Amino acid sequence: MMSTYLIVGGTSGIGLETTKLLSKNHRVMVLSRTKKNLDGLNNVEFFSADVTKSVEELPPINEPIHGIVYCPGTINLKPLRNLKTEDFLHDFEVNLLGAVKVINKYYNNLKGAGKASIVLFSTVAVQTGMPFHASIASAKGAVEGLTRTLAAEFAPNIRVNCLAPSITNTPLAEKLLNNETKMKSSEERHPLKRIGDAKEMAQIVTLLLSDAASFITGQIIKVDGGISSIKLI
Repeated sequence: MMSTYLIVGGTSGIGLETTKLLSKNHRVMVLSRTKKNLDGLNNVEFFSADVTKSVEELPPINEPIHGIVYCPGTINLKPLRNLKTEDFLHDFEVNLLGAVKVINKYYNNLKGAGKASIVLFSTVAVQTGMPFHASIASAKGAVEGLTRTLAAEFAPNIRVNCLAPSITNTPLAEKLLNNETKMKSSEERHPLKRIGDAKEMAQIVTLLLSDAASFITGQIIKVDGGISSIKLI
């Protein structure tokens, strides 16, 4: 049976790979500021929107939605002394409040599907303290709190889970991986000696959306090459 999914930020990185994977067998609505990278994909409908704007600007959808994946994120790594209040506000606007707006806007669509799933994104830096991550870790920590709260509030018919990746090779992380030295350094910090891949993240997202994960909700799932759990001697 073909389901309908809404991928927010589905034109780049993990969102794009999730769109590609889901569109093979399902209908996918992509909500993003600009339309790109979607040519040649079947079962994909594009909506232009900016999640930092008013919720009223999000497009109406008049059908059930079986799952929402909220992918927009930020990487704003600075010492605390160099962070301004505006940096914290921007990170909260994109990572947390944008997700809240989308979920509120399309809650009835999820409810109309009978059984549905929401997937959000955090970062390994919430549970593992890392220098220069004050702003983004604060925002993503709020996303983890939102995940658990909504999982309780929306049970039993809408599941809510969150992925907490380590650095993943996507356009968002380009400045951190834009030469061989930076790439090698990032790989060496992980017990598995590599960084994350957007395609494998998308596979986990699609699992969480599927009936195969029907007994999973309220979880923060670490997909981080072991960096948060393992210290090699």
